[in-house]
Amino acid sequence: MGQRNTNDVLMEPTVFETFESNVRSYCRKYPVIFSKAKGSVLIDQSGREYIDFLCGAGSCNYGHNNDYIKGKVVEYLMGDGLLHGLDMYSIAKGEFIDCLEREILIPRGFDYKVLFPGPTGTNAVEVALKIARKVKGRSNVLALMGGFHGMSLGSLALTTERSARDACGVSLGNVTHVPHPSMMPGFDTIAYIDMLLSDDHSGVDKPAAIIVESVQGEGGINIVSNEWLRDMRALCDKHDMLLILDEIQTGCGRTGSFFSFERADIIPDIVVMAKSLGGIGMPCSIALVKPEYDVLLPGEHNGTFRGFQLAFVAGKAAIEYMMEHNLEAETVRKGRIVEEYLAARLRQIDPSLTFRGLGLMWGIDFGSYPCGTTQQIRKACFENGLILELSGREDTVVKIMPPLVIEDEQLVQGLEMLMKVIAETVNPAGMVPAPQSDMIKPVV
Repeated sequence: MGQRNTNDVLMEPTVFETFESNVRSYCRKYPVIFSKAKGSVLIDQSGREYIDFLCGAGSCNYGHNNDYIKGKVVEYLMGDGLLHGLDMYSIAKGEFIDCLEREILIPRGFDYKVLFPGPTGTNAVEVALKIARKVKGRSNVLALMGGFHGMSLGSLALTTERSARDACGVSLGNVTHVPHPSMMPGFDTIAYIDMLLSDDHSGVDKPAAIIVESVQGEGGINIVSNEWLRDMRALCDKHDMLLILDEIQTGCGRTGSFFSFERADIIPDIVVMAKSLGGIGMPCSIALVKPEYDVLLPGEHNGTFRGFQLAFVAGKAAIEYMMEHNLEAETVRKGRIVEEYLAARLRQIDPSLTFRGLGLMWGIDFGSYPCGTTQQIRKACFENGLILELSGREDTVVKIMPPLVIEDEQLVQGLEMLMKVIAETVNPAGMVPAPQSDMIKPVV
């Protein structure tokens, strides 16, 4: 792996720079041409390997080209299995639904209808909004500041990133944004929302729903507490609004349980999922809807690619792989490795640096550093063979999100590369603490 055939002709970037739209973004941050990927490693066309802490923005939890999942997909392809099926019945879809119910939903006591809205996360958010507004007969929806829920108009109205909102060219309404608990420590956001909905002079229209990420990914790895989630569930019941949990990035085991909200012992009314649901990067999304809210009539939500059969095959195989390899517990264990590592090493570099996360979803906050610091860190990490992304206000949070299957040694290697870059970036004198591998003991 990683060796290039000397007879191969290298692709030049001019084809992209000349003909691809200016809207492209990730390729500007990682300006090489990738050709292969395996496990937790991306490989460019020259054969150079990069440890992957980006993970397809959370779409490759089970690793690139996972042998088990890929094997099931190849087997299905070689058997001439149905590939495109709209929303017709198929063996692949039926087996996916059955596996999801049997392995994930029923053991957790969840009773949901499975709705296939289209291939992307924003499709799932759009249909959740449509359902909530039809069920309650109200148009307003609450969303948390710092949230990211998609780039189509309904989802974008929920999203607070200014540049994304400004690009759409139309007004984005029917959403009231409220502070995230992390924004104002000590401020009771539940009481504030309760006041807005109870006071007939608040100026806020009664909402059909509130949408929540239990861990904001693009917002900067902002975590709401178990108590806050439980209080929000009660508040939704009090004010007759639906609770929608956005599990698009946090789902499929990313935070240590299949759903990130499980830690609070709540049952949302609607759950939206995508990204790693498709197993190995196959596009797939679902909305899990309580049966009493399954109100859309046949054809009231539609889409040509609601039935991508390869995603169903890969999604079923991913669940099987997760269960067989105990990935939820493994993710919790590896999360402790990250937490202990950051606690030890960041203190050496700058005791004021803070970090936060769950499972294998972590962020290091550089909000107190000069503008551009994190961009320098990302660039230097890439040059040293580590790919990661930024998030949060002004992109001041360095995001750590490797595949859940990453080997311990590779995880620590990536963390060591990151610490070296951080130290060199924030300490111009070059006083880089020497690696101390004995600080990180095996976590069992």
